Parts: sequence; C-alpha cells; structure tokens
Amino acid sequence: MDFSIDRSSGTPVWRQIKGTIEYAIACGELPIGACLPSVRELAEDLAVAPMTINQAYADLKREGLVEARAGSGTYVTDSVKAQMAMRPEIDSLHWEIDRLLDYGESIGVSASELAALLTQRVALRNSLGRQTSIVIVGLFAEATERYARQVGGQLGELATVRPMTLDAIQTDPGTKAAAGGADLIITFSNLRPEVAAMFPTTKVVALRFIPSEETRLRLASLDPLARVAVASKFIDFLPIIRSGVQRFAPHVRDIVAMNEDDPEVPALLADRDVVVFATGADAVARSAPKGAHLIEYSHIPDPGDVDRVVRPFVSRADMSKPRTRKAAP
Repeated sequence: MDFSIDRSSGTPVWRQIKGTIEYAIACGELPIGACLPSVRELAEDLAVAPMTINQAYADLKREGLVEARAGSGTYVTDSVKAQMAMRPEIDSLHWEIDRLLDYGESIGVSASELAALLTQRVALRNSLGRQTSIVIVGLFAEATERYARQVGGQLGELATVRPMTLDAIQTDPGTKAAAGGADLIITFSNLRPEVAAMFPTTKVVALRFIPSEETRLRLASLDPLARVAVASKFIDFLPIIRSGVQRFAPHVRDIVAMNEDDPEVPALLADRDVVVFATGADAVARSAPKGAHLIEYSHIPDPGDVDRVVRPFVSRADMSKPRTRKAAP
C-alpha cells in the first residue's frame, strides 16, 4: 500500500500514519495476516524519524489491530475491524462514505471538517440514542427534499428523514441499498405498491399529500378575470389539480386544463395570463406566454397523517431502544 503524509496538516505525523494503516485494515487493503513495512523501511520512505513510526505502531498494537512477531515483523491481527472488512456490504458503506466526502467537497466542507462534524454527530447520537431512520420516496428530487424537511421538522429528534427519488432507487444500487436499510419508507399512495415490491422486508406506508399553504394563498389571491391554464405531467393527476384550483379559486371562471405532452399545449397557452403547473410539469411553465403569472401547485405531506401514521411507528421504535442510565450528579 502507498503511504503519504501531509506536513501542512495540524494532525501529528504519527497519527496520520496510524490512521492510514487503520483505514487500510478497515477497508480490506491490509487483510488479516498482512505484514507491515519495517519501522526503518517506512521511516526512510516517509523521511521521518523511526520514533514516529514506532509511536504509530505502538498505538495500533494497544488497540489490538497489529501484533509484533519476534524476528519476523509486524502483522495485521484477526481483529473485529479486520473481520468487518471481509463483509460484502462494507463495499456499499465505503461507497456511501466516498459520496459523502464528494458532497462535502461540493459544498465547501473539507475532509477534516467533515470528520469533525461526524465526530460531533456520533457524540449527539450517543447522547440521544439511535434515531429511527426514515426514507421518503418521491418522483422529483427538489419536491422530495421539501417533503423530507417537513416530515423531519415535524418529528424532530425522534427520526432522521432522507429524501430519495424512485428513479435513483431504480438505477443506483447504492441508493437502493440505503433505502432498504431504513426502518420506515414513506411514499405516495400510487407509488406504494411499486415501492413495497422493491423492499418486501421494510415497512412502507403511504401518506396523503395536500396543497401547500403557499399554493392555496396564491390561488385565492387570483384576479377573478384571470385566464388560467392548469397543467400536469401525469394525465391521471390533471382532474385533481383542476379540482384544487376550482376549490381554492372559486371566483375564477376561465380555466383550461392540459397535460404536458398534449400537442395543443402552445395553442392552449397562447391567451393565458396565469399558468398553474403541477410539480414536474416544468416544460409547460417554460412554454408560458411572456409575462404570464406562474404558480407551482405544490404539495406537502399531510401533517395529520404524519402524526397519525408515522409518529406512532417512531414512538414504538423509540420505546424499544435500550436506554442509557445517566450517572447521578
């Protein structure tokens, strides 16, 4: 294996070396029985003092990860960490870690900063206990992220809620594996049969989704003389969104409805000054006449359903977790 050190890092060199070896053991690069370089050889390769290598090796020995054999060298032991590297699902875990590192880099969080955040998160989880893991499955990434934020905000520290799209689950084995590891999966009623078939051993529940408050307010404030177009990506949803517009804007009379793939969309939009489009029907919104007022008919998970369907599951899971008795002051 290749060893490298960052001399500009605030982390001591011996700790960097130890961490490199520890990671190599955990990921299987250094399997059980592998021989480490000699102290002198590694010290020369890295241009550091032998004492630095000795310190790293001594710490690894104290943790039971390596052992010294007289006259032979230092070898990787049959430790829990080395055994874990042999489990096939660990590859998926490494993939998730790499994806987390990539995401952190994309938002300006360095690997060392991410490691510090992870340490803090581990401490928080140790103090709170294991949170129920929930995945919410939707069709569109941005909308599904909104749903997850709302459900997570409503449940608070009882659970972690991750958004995933159905397409990502179907095309990405890592995403599917992560979803299958959740305690509970939430989705739409029309998606539930498909999602449940993909995850037969995971509890899958459907929630009702209701128009968001912003959607209701924007529809209620429409001019009675507005010429409104209602558009959906899915034809089955078109009657529902039209009914919703009529419900929240009963004063508006001029309403035409269209599906996104209708060849008549340009003609139907030509004289419209308001376009109400369902989440996902962005193509219709982009085709709207210049100056038209655009309203996304967005939904939120019904808070009543979250309390009625999800919270009892989370509470039961929380009650089954072992409690850590706090020490007396």
